[in-house]
Amino acid sequence: MGKTQYDADSITVLEGLEAVRRRPGMYIGSVGTKGLNHLIYEILDNSVDEHLAGACSEIWVTLEADGSCTVKDNGRGIPVEMHKKGVSAERIVLSTLHAGGKFDNTAYKTSGGLHGVGSSVVNALSESMDVTICKNGQIHHDAYRRGVPTVKLVNGLLPVVGKTKETGTRINFRPDPEIFERTRFKADWLKSRLHETAYLNPRLTIHYENKRAGEEETVTYSEPDGIAAYVRELNATKTPIHDPIYFKGTSEQIEVEVALQFVDTFEENVLGFCNNIFTQEGGTHLVGFKTRFTQMINSYAKELGILKEKDAKFTGADTRNGMTAVVAVRHPDPIFEGQTKTKLASADATKAVFNVTGEELQLFFDRNVEVVKGIIACAEKSAKIRSAAEKARTNLLGKSKFSFDSNGKLANCESRDAEKCEIFIVEGDSAGGSAKMGRNRRYQAILPIRGKILNVEKASIDKVLANAEIKTMINAFGCGFSEGYGNDFDITKLRYHKIILMTDADVDGSHIDTLLLTFLYRFMPDLINNGHVYIAMPPLYKAVPKKGDGEYLYDEKALERYRKTHRGEFTLQRFKGLGEMDAEQLWETTLNPENRVLKRVEIEDARMASEITEMLMGSDVPPRRQFIYEHADEAEIDA
Repeated sequence: MGKTQYDADSITVLEGLEAVRRRPGMYIGSVGTKGLNHLIYEILDNSVDEHLAGACSEIWVTLEADGSCTVKDNGRGIPVEMHKKGVSAERIVLSTLHAGGKFDNTAYKTSGGLHGVGSSVVNALSESMDVTICKNGQIHHDAYRRGVPTVKLVNGLLPVVGKTKETGTRINFRPDPEIFERTRFKADWLKSRLHETAYLNPRLTIHYENKRAGEEETVTYSEPDGIAAYVRELNATKTPIHDPIYFKGTSEQIEVEVALQFVDTFEENVLGFCNNIFTQEGGTHLVGFKTRFTQMINSYAKELGILKEKDAKFTGADTRNGMTAVVAVRHPDPIFEGQTKTKLASADATKAVFNVTGEELQLFFDRNVEVVKGIIACAEKSAKIRSAAEKARTNLLGKSKFSFDSNGKLANCESRDAEKCEIFIVEGDSAGGSAKMGRNRRYQAILPIRGKILNVEKASIDKVLANAEIKTMINAFGCGFSEGYGNDFDITKLRYHKIILMTDADVDGSHIDTLLLTFLYRFMPDLINNGHVYIAMPPLYKAVPKKGDGEYLYDEKALERYRKTHRGEFTLQRFKGLGEMDAEQLWETTLNPENRVLKRVEIEDARMASEITEMLMGSDVPPRRQFIYEHADEAEIDA
C-alpha cells in the first residue's frame, strides 16, 4: 500500500462560519437536545450581558409555534454603524467568529457570552435567523440562511425599516435540521435556566412564552431577593436548621456573592456561577469557598471547645454535609475550561472568593454563635457516619483486591485496554447466558444482575455497600466510588470505556435502568459526566416477510413505518424480553457495534437532575405523585 500524499493541497481552509457547521460539537458540546438548547442560552447570555452593563431591565424569550425561538431585550441594541472593515458592525458580529464588544472592558465590565463566538455560532447552526435592532430612533433589519446574509446592505449599512422610540435587539432563529438530531427545544430545561438567571439578577425581569401547540404557557420570572431566594427554593422540600446566610464583597476586582443554608438531610448541594453561567463542573471559585469554609468551621469548633486538641479535624465533606449554597462571581476576564464553559479555571477567583468568604462569614458567625453551633453539629454527625462508612468501604475494597468478581457471574473480556473495552449490565441469568455466548470476547464483558437492585436513594451507606449486586459492579468497574462521606473514586482506573445497561424493553426493564442510573448518579457521577454510561436499545419486534430478509423494529413507530411501506404478508415476532433472543439474535441487534442502537446518558441541568432523582426515588410520596400526574401524558406505556 502506497503512502497517502500530504502536501500543500492537503490543507483545507474553512471560510467564514463553515468551520462551525463542519464541527458543531466543538462550539456547543453536542448536536442533541443539550446542544440545541445551548443555542438559546448563547443568545440569552448576550441579553443578560446588556443587563450587567446597566442597559437592559427586561428580556422576552418565546418558543414560537413554528419551532423557532425569539429572544428580545430592551438593551442598547447591537451596533449598526459602519465598521472599519467596511460593513455594518452587526454583520461582523453575527457572521464572524471572535468578533464582539467583549474583548476589552469598555462596553462590558463583565460578560457571560462567548467573546464574539456565541451569536455567530447560533447563526451558523440555524436554518434561518432574523434580526431586528432598535437604535437611535430607527429600526434596522437583517436576515441570514445557514449563516449566509440574505439582506442586501445599503452602502454597507443595514436597511432601515421603520422608526421607534425603543432600544434593544430581537433575534429569531430556527435550528438547522441538517445539523441537529432533533429541532424541538426542551421547554423544561429552558424554564429552569430562565428562572436561574432571574435569581442571579434580582433587578432583571424575564418573560417566557411558549406558543407551541398543546404547550401554551406564559410565565414571568422576577426574583428581587436574588440568590437567597434561590437557596430557599432549592430547600423548599427540606427542613432548614437556620435562615439563609447571605453575603457579598469584592476582591481582586472580582465581585463575589454567596448564599448558603443547612438542612437536616445529609447531602451537599453547592452550585457555582461565573457571570451568570452555571459552572456544572465547578472550578476555582468553588475551591476558594470550600477551602475557606472548612478552615472556619474547624477553627470555630476548636474555639468553642467542640473539637479537642487530640481530635481529628472535620473533613471538607463533613463541614458541607447538609449545605445548600450558591456561589456567584462576576469576573472581568474569566478563563473557562472548554467552549461550553462548564468549569471556571481563573486562578484569581480562588483567592477572591477565599478572601470575601473569610471576611464576611467571620462577621456573621461572631454575631450568630448558635447558627455556627448548629452547622458544627451537622459536621459532627457527618463525621460519625463517615467513620461507619469507612469501615464498610474498607471491608469492600479490601476484599476486592483479592477477589475481582465476588459472585462469579462476571464474564470478563480478554483485552485490558480500557479504551476498547465495554461492559454490559444485563438483566437476568437467561439474557446473561445468551449475551455471554453472543458477545465478542475480546472486548465485551457481561455482568448479569438478578432483578431490581437496591434503591440507593432510600438506603443508608452501609446497606448500599453490603448489597451483593452493587459490590460486584463496584469491583468490576475498578474505579471505586464517591459519595457524601469521602471520595475514593478515580476515573483513570475505569476498566471499561462504555458501561451499557441492557434490560428488557418493558416497564420492568425501565425500572431496573432507573435504579441502576440512580446508583451511578449518586455514587459514580463522573461516569455519566464523562460520557461512559449508555442504555442499550434492544428491538421490540422482528418482521419476517414471506420473501426476503427479516427486519428488526426497535419501537412502535418503526413498526408503523414498516406496515406502511412493506407490501405483502409478513409474520411479526414480539420480543417480550432479552431472554427470548438466542445468542446470534442478541449479537445482531444489541451487541454488534455496527448494527446496535445505544443511548448515551447525559445531564443537561445538574440541579434539576438532583431534584428529580430525589423526588422520584426518595421517600417523600406527595411530590412524586404530583410529578406523575403532571407528566402522565408524556409516558410511553408498554403494550
